[in-house]
Amino acid sequence: MVTERFERRLAAILVADVVGYSKLINTDEEATIAGLSRLLTEIVRPGIAERGGRIFKLVGDGVLAEFPSVIEAVRAAAELQLALAERNATAEGAQRIEFRIGVNVGDVVVDGDDLHGDGVNVASRLEALAEPGGICISASAHEQVRDRAGISFEDMGEQQLKNMDRPVRAWRWVQETLSAKAQQKAASLPFGKPAIAVLPFTNMSGDRDQEYFADGMVEEIITGLARIRWLTVIARNSSFAYKGKPADMRQVGRELAVRYVVEGSVRKAGNNVRITAQLIEAETGGHLWADRFDGTLEDVFDLQDQITAGVVAAIEPSVRHAEIERAKRKRPGNLDAYDLYLRALDQSYVYTPAGRDAGLSLLDAAIALDPDYAEAHGVAAFCLQQRYLWGGRKAQDRVASLEHAEAVAAARTDDATTLGFAALSLSALGGRHDDALVMVNRALEQNPSSAIAHNVGAIIYMILGQPEKSAAHAEASLRLSPFDPLRHIAESALAVASLAAGQSEAALARVRRALEANPVFTPGLTTLALCMVALGRTDDARATVRRILEIAPDTRLETLHERYLFANGLGIDRVIADLRSAGLPE
Repeated sequence: MVTERFERRLAAILVADVVGYSKLINTDEEATIAGLSRLLTEIVRPGIAERGGRIFKLVGDGVLAEFPSVIEAVRAAAELQLALAERNATAEGAQRIEFRIGVNVGDVVVDGDDLHGDGVNVASRLEALAEPGGICISASAHEQVRDRAGISFEDMGEQQLKNMDRPVRAWRWVQETLSAKAQQKAASLPFGKPAIAVLPFTNMSGDRDQEYFADGMVEEIITGLARIRWLTVIARNSSFAYKGKPADMRQVGRELAVRYVVEGSVRKAGNNVRITAQLIEAETGGHLWADRFDGTLEDVFDLQDQITAGVVAAIEPSVRHAEIERAKRKRPGNLDAYDLYLRALDQSYVYTPAGRDAGLSLLDAAIALDPDYAEAHGVAAFCLQQRYLWGGRKAQDRVASLEHAEAVAAARTDDATTLGFAALSLSALGGRHDDALVMVNRALEQNPSSAIAHNVGAIIYMILGQPEKSAAHAEASLRLSPFDPLRHIAESALAVASLAAGQSEAALARVRRALEANPVFTPGLTTLALCMVALGRTDDARATVRRILEIAPDTRLETLHERYLFANGLGIDRVIADLRSAGLPE
């Protein structure tokens, strides 16, 4: 007799169930369903993904998730309960939803994307033992966790669980034993941190060899996205479960607990290959970005590298923009540190006094919630650096910017955007160019597709009077992210490099592109005035200077060496002489 063999593995299982769901439904069905949907989207799914888990089943009011580590499963459980408790503090009626959670580590049977067996059943039975808002874990889970997760449990002794032959020893979470600092940290965790999955690309060629090429491409893109530290990227093993299957993006989003999905196709014709890729918002199924890439198979690995860089560089700003728009839609009372950071980031790109001030106010609130939030410190350093140079040159802004940059350095973050902003402050305001370049290089090692890190590199090399190296970084930035919200920096740097090379018409074309992207970018306007002087268009140069003084009335020749960071690319003497002729006050 042949017995069918099933794949089995050891897994940590988390089961969460709504307390009193039937009563809530009877009281207010529509409000309960809507509230649970929001709770799953805003807290549960991203909270599980944040700890490396995946939801493998949603059953009515229940959530079943798998984790590669039982420690991460227990941490996720505690963080979810703390986040829910904070949410329920201001909720009423059907909006007040509580969970019981059970965690077990044991053997499971793999059935496609689903899991079965005692490992799952025990977790489900332990969930029923938990108090509302509580957690109950098995002895096998407790043996591995103990105090390693920073969470304490109380022995409940052996429990006879429903439909279980033998009693199971259980442990109950003691919330009071969680340190105040740990509770504060867990409550302020950015559960909104976006998660993304890259599905296997469809092979449109009918050529088996292209199947390996397509799979390799997806693996490279997953690796590239994983370098973006503010993204949670679903592992290959989970996303490749959809290989060869028609996938509904909304269902993928629910099953993998992701907000965004990348899908694509590969088509070969002779020695030519075309790859298409698109970014989809899982909840709505809406397309956020799409592009195609053409190349030849003469150097397969080079082609993969080029396409990976293009896809990763395009996805980062697209997801960032979508996250900012999502944060804008949230009610002010529901904003966490991550939402506040996103709103501040949007304001910092505006490059106006009002934008800087609004951004800093939001960042103050984010840092109050999480004092060690490196990303918030990085954007604060950037906003204060802008405000110091073009908003009055107040000593306290310079000091505060450098303090935020030091906070980034102390946090030892690997986020490329954060490192870039901190490096800019250290170079522009602290004169610590070597330290700043180390930060930029580290940012690019972590995320070679970071347009912002390249932008900062362009500025630092211009400060150092090396326009050719500056131009190389600027060109890389625009190649990686041609529609980046900070592309006006790269375009302005290239304009100065062209001026330095005596190419005034090319410089003018570049700086016009910079000002199309950001009409109030004062360094860009300063570069425009210099272009007009170089071309003998004195009236236009004077008109541009008047526009600069409208935006930054205290702009003077004597402060240009500090304020206009591109000055050394041309030579400060030339800059002062040309802008003096254009009417800039002494």
